[in-house]
Amino acid sequence: MGKYDEWEEIYRKYPAESLPWELGKPRSVLVDLIKSKKVIPKGKALDMCCGLGTNTIYLAKAGFETIGIDISKTAVGYARKKSLEAGVDIKFYAGTFLHLPFEDGEFDFVFDMGCFHHVLPEDREKFIRGVRRVLKKEGHYFMVCVSNKNGAAWNHFSKKEIIAIFSYYFDIIDIDHFSSVEGNGYTRFFYATLMTKI
Repeated sequence: MGKYDEWEEIYRKYPAESLPWELGKPRSVLVDLIKSKKVIPKGKALDMCCGLGTNTIYLAKAGFETIGIDISKTAVGYARKKSLEAGVDIKFYAGTFLHLPFEDGEFDFVFDMGCFHHVLPEDREKFIRGVRRVLKKEGHYFMVCVSNKNGAAWNHFSKKEIIAIFSYYFDIIDIDHFSSVEGNGYTRFFYATLMTKI
């Protein structure tokens, strides 16, 4: 089964609100970033792996012209419905994060809540180049990935690994370690990394 089929099955099989990464509210790490004014909500934003569109809707309400993309057509359908109910104008695309269907330098801000840690090691450079390509010069990339404090795994990262992977392509502004009680009640650990395109 390919990645598309796996995610489609998840979104079709389980009630959307029951999925552990769907909290029913925007991620506090994103809200805190916007409140800090390190990223000013103007221009165009991309929410990668947008799922049900909760963070996408928040970005639109904060002031961005916002686009969401997810590999699952079912998730995108949920997100479109939620954005209409919220009264915000958002474009959603079903597609893979390895082939972003956007122009060079199109976005001022890219938010990645859980995309990067699903990228296979052999695809990481392609993924990072794609994110960098769609960002404007000095645009911000805010990447949230699973921390190695959750235990050893190929897609659980240390601060040192994040710096080694991304510092060739981006200026790293902040790396914060935090915990979050997920929708299934379990506490998970993450790194939130704010970067700018160089």
